[in-house]
Amino acid sequence: MANIVETLYSWLSFVRHISLRNLLEIVIITFLVYEILVWIKNTRAWTLLKGIVVILGFTVLAYLLRLDTIFWIISKFAFVATTALVIIFQPELRKALEELGSQNLISGILSFDDGKESRAFTERSVNEIVKATFEMAKVKTGALMVIERDVPLSEIERTGIEIDGLISSQLLINIFEHNTPLHDGAVVLSGNKVVSATCYLPLSDNMAISKDLGTRHRAAVGISEVSDSMTVVVSEETGRVSVAENGGLRRVSDSDELRAILSRLTEQEETGGKRFKIWKGRIRNEKKIAK
Repeated sequence: MANIVETLYSWLSFVRHISLRNLLEIVIITFLVYEILVWIKNTRAWTLLKGIVVILGFTVLAYLLRLDTIFWIISKFAFVATTALVIIFQPELRKALEELGSQNLISGILSFDDGKESRAFTERSVNEIVKATFEMAKVKTGALMVIERDVPLSEIERTGIEIDGLISSQLLINIFEHNTPLHDGAVVLSGNKVVSATCYLPLSDNMAISKDLGTRHRAAVGISEVSDSMTVVVSEETGRVSVAENGGLRRVSDSDELRAILSRLTEQEETGGKRFKIWKGRIRNEKKIAK
């Protein structure tokens, strides 16, 4: 009991020495760390960060096990690695600086919002996608529809033309109709909306992909390798419907099967009423500043 009292007394003595300046520094550092983590989460840097964490973990393990040669090699490459990180993250760093210079910091930090907010699909959107997919499959109209999930696809969206229209089978079919300005490339779907069309996707280097599949399917697999998106593909040659997810490609035989796959996207998180939101511009993926 005496030890507990002594510990509490020492802790209270420490608290008494904290000044307003110290509290201000804690708040600023906390805000900066939060902003950096959100920035990393909202870019492809999140995937690269996982690799960096693995390397750091290996470095700590080498130090603890006294693997002196390996630790010496790692320490010698530390400066080169720092320069390499700046080069690797150059697009993300540039985007972050552009956003910092283009937005109003006060309105971005403190703002009010009301109503409901959800990035999940509704059952209506799922039905519209399924209907459009198999209507296009009947007439062998090639299509590539990328469904955004937790990892934002803002970089992909900026390569295309902004649409910002509600998902409907008529809109999707018209976009991919032959000889129309928007038919070439992919569309990005997010939050019950067609966000943009004619988007360019990264191609997969996976040599296991069948040679019978074209660039459209390789692009679908490619975007699923760098994000958690789900992509619906309609083959222009055969009318076959496929779904790309987690770096894999699976064939879909009928509309019921596709509807079952897309039904995973209908889970919604709803919050009602008016609410005060801190750092709203950071935590809402729907409102992207730089497009």
